[in-house]
Amino acid sequence: MAIHTVEIPEGSEVFGEARNAFERFGYSAAVRAHGLLFIAGTIGRRADGTIAETIEEQTEIAIARIEEILRLEGLGLSALVDVTSYHVDIHRHLPGFSAAKQRLITPPYPTWSLIGVSGLASPGLLVEIRATAAYPEAAR
Repeated sequence: MAIHTVEIPEGSEVFGEARNAFERFGYSAAVRAHGLLFIAGTIGRRADGTIAETIEEQTEIAIARIEEILRLEGLGLSALVDVTSYHVDIHRHLPGFSAAKQRLITPPYPTWSLIGVSGLASPGLLVEIRATAAYPEAAR
């Protein structure tokens, strides 16, 4: 089984200082295996390391990070097949999350599960999004 780890390049405008978290915490941004791309949970931390204050901005940043990982692999958001998002105070933040998601995610829609949680890795984080994308099938 061939496994490929996606590396975020130094100087990434989307990830910025947050790029160092992968090595510091010992995980990959994404891993390609069996025709799928498994994307680690992404959060609403700006490139300068600060956490966005609103659920809308955190959602936009997290989706932009997913989009950047997909771009590095020659894919777009339409390659997403399964997404799970984790939400602090889900009932309070769901309208803002949904509004941002609606602006950024267009058909064909992936499956999507929303899970309420009591907290995420850093205080102030309101959402974390993990995703799986599929590579186009090879020509037959």
